[in-house]
Amino acid sequence: MAEKEFQENRRITLVEVAESCGINRMTLSKIAGQKGYSTVTDNIDKLCAYFGCEVGELLVYVPTDEDHKN
Repeated sequence: MAEKEFQENRRITLVEVAESCGINRMTLSKIAGQKGYSTVTDNIDKLCAYFGCEVGELLVYVPTDEDHKN
């Protein structure tokens, strides 16, 4: 989001992103701020289209303690 704000030289709010993407604002807020929040791939696709990016630029895999046990 910061990169898009820099490129467009303006502030972008979660409300604007939600309305532009057709994603509920609360869902978007959870995606942005809740560690481990699971969302549908359709939302990820919409966000990639809005930001003009690839999935790997939008998401980061963070292993859990369970992943380290295997």
